[in-house]
Amino acid sequence: MALTLEEVRHIAQLARLSLTPQEEARFQVQLSAILDYAARLRSVDTSAIPPTASVLPLDAPLRPDEPRPTEVGARLLGQAPEAAEGMFRIPPVFP
Repeated sequence: MALTLEEVRHIAQLARLSLTPQEEARFQVQLSAILDYAARLRSVDTSAIPPTASVLPLDAPLRPDEPRPTEVGARLLGQAPEAAEGMFRIPPVFP
């Protein structure tokens, strides 16, 4: 789908971009190529592929969720400007 320069200018206006004439011409070619590729993808028959299909394995290699002691929290709180009762102390958000 070839975009016109007027369409490129409209897209640039919507994106609040100020384009030079050279940029408009370059983006006209680039955006048209992207839309052509999307049209090619639309023509691929995916009717036999279930919507939940994935290229990744079905079971994710996750470790068991077990609580463990950590010293990271104490080191992080040590770097905070203020801490109290094991938590970061910040200024109030609402007056």
